[in-house]
Formats: sequence, structure tokens, C-alpha cells
Amino acid sequence: MSPRNARTTIRDVAREAGVSVTTVSHALNGKGMVADATRDRIADIARRMHYRPHAVASGLRNNRLGVLALVLRPLDTLESFLPDGVDYFVRFAGAASLSALEHGYGLMLLSDPTLPETPSVSLAADGFIITEPVENDPVIDLLLAEEIPFLTVGKDPARDSYGSFIEPNTALITAEVLDHLADNGAQRVAIAIGTDRNQWNLATEDTYREWCAERGQEPVILVQQETSGLAGGKVLAEQILAMEDRPDAAYCLTGRHAAGLQARLAEAGISTPGDFLLVAGSDSEQTRNSNPPITAMDLMPEATARAAIAALVEQLGGTPKRDDHDGGIDGRFIIRESSTR
Repeated sequence: MSPRNARTTIRDVAREAGVSVTTVSHALNGKGMVADATRDRIADIARRMHYRPHAVASGLRNNRLGVLALVLRPLDTLESFLPDGVDYFVRFAGAASLSALEHGYGLMLLSDPTLPETPSVSLAADGFIITEPVENDPVIDLLLAEEIPFLTVGKDPARDSYGSFIEPNTALITAEVLDHLADNGAQRVAIAIGTDRNQWNLATEDTYREWCAERGQEPVILVQQETSGLAGGKVLAEQILAMEDRPDAAYCLTGRHAAGLQARLAEAGISTPGDFLLVAGSDSEQTRNSNPPITAMDLMPEATARAAIAALVEQLGGTPKRDDHDGGIDGRFIIRESSTR
């Protein structure tokens, strides 16, 4: 990015000043308890770095806009905003848009608003929904600094200081999957998680370790970047094939990883489910169309999106419309051929 097009962010100023984003916001907006010397130093740094606060967005936010913003955080680390075969995010965004309309709001879909190229007007929303925030998520830092209401789907794993979140019971989901594999004859179960430091990955690993400890099994934890897709699943299979004490089952959080793993094992002569049991933590086109079809957890993004919109509207002082279909955000376990004998 050329210097002419680059825009200094509030996080850049905070990093240069050695303070938090919130302190920078308070110093520049005349809010909070900030020492005069610190306030002056931050102002000098902001001028030197040509930082411009989000004046347009701040001005618009003085009035109710009737707009909610949605940031699908996992898409910021994937290779595409439309990852092949992954329909969770499209389903979530579609349901959230229609639910927002039911509550009298429009919905604005955004990528990471902390990035320098993000337009200032992107913060012009009455409230934000953030799905699967990462550990110490900078988007939450920004919204706290700008005093914009928000709700997260899945809690930031590093923060205990906010209660504006909803999340599925990941421990319950994980235990259900692992027990299902054991009930179908699995003796040594592995898990394959992603590299994003979010609650889904971390809570799944914690529950799996507890489950293994209760059964006296040494944990087998494999890790692949979410971006690796089917190819990453084949890498997971190679790792399993190379093990002396090879697992006979796996729980892959990503559907594309599960499909790639299954395909590579088949090439090596290991059949599913005859020799190896397999479950995916998120249903996808690949899990439904694999041979055989892969057991998967349908995370029910439509129900989760409706619940998130209703919770944010209530936080903004509105009265959520009743939805008899809300709830059920713990997902629906779809048992297919890959995990049953």
C-alpha cells in the first residue's frame, strides 16, 4: 500500500504511544481519566502520524441509524470470503440480514474494521455482531475504544470482562461426538483443530483432553490452518498414516479437512467406516458429498444468527420480536455412514 493511500489507525497510535486503544480514544475525545501529560503526548503522536479519528462515523452515531454491522471473523483468516463448499457463513449472514429487517434494522457486512484500508464510515452502525472473535481480538478493542455496542458469537478467550456474547456449548458438542465414536467401536480417537485462537478451537481441545484423561487415552491432537482446506486434510491423513500407534477415529473441526483426510486414507487402502471412523465439526458441501458421506455437526447458523440479532437489539434498548425457532444454537448432530458400524 502506498503512503498516500495508507491510513493510520487508532491501534497504530496506541502502539507508538505504548498505551491501550481505549486510552488513545479517551485522550483524543476528552473522555476518561487520562493524565494531562499522557493526553498531550498522545495528541502529539497522533498529529505526527497524521491520525484522523473516525469523524464521519462518530457524527453519524450521534443519531440512531437503524443499521447493524456484522463481522464474520473466521473469514478474515481464510483465503476467500466465499470458501469453496463452506456454507455456514452464507447461511449465517442471510439469516442475520432477514432477522435484522424483522427488528427494523438493516445489516452491513464488514471485514476487519481495524485494517488501515477500511473506510471510516464502516463504524457508522448502532451495534456490531462479531462471530468467533480471536484471542485479544483487536476488533473488540476498537469497538470498546469507540464506545460502540457489540455482541460476540463465541467469547473472546482472553477476556472475562464482558458479558455481551452468546455461544454454543462447545464442551457438550465435543463430548457428544467423542462418545459417539467410542460407542461405535473407536479405541483411539484423534482430533484435528484449526490454528485460529478462538473459543471453538480452544474449548474443543480442552474437552478432548479431559475426555482422554477419563479413559486413559493419550491425546492425539493434530493442527492444520483453516485455510488449507482439502489439502490440509490430506496432510492430516499423512500424519496419521505415519504414526506407529495409529488412531482408528478422528474428529475434524473443519469439514474440508475431514473430507481431505477421508480421501487420502482411502487412497492408502483404509476404508471409512470399516477401518476408520470420522466426524466433522461443521457440515459442508464436502461432508455431504463425500464417499461415504461424513457424519457432521450442523451448527445451525440460522438459529444462532437470529439469537444474536435479538440479543443485540435488546442490548440497544429495543424489544426483540418473539421467534419460536430461536434456541438450538448447540447444533444438530447429523449421523452418516462415516462413523457408524
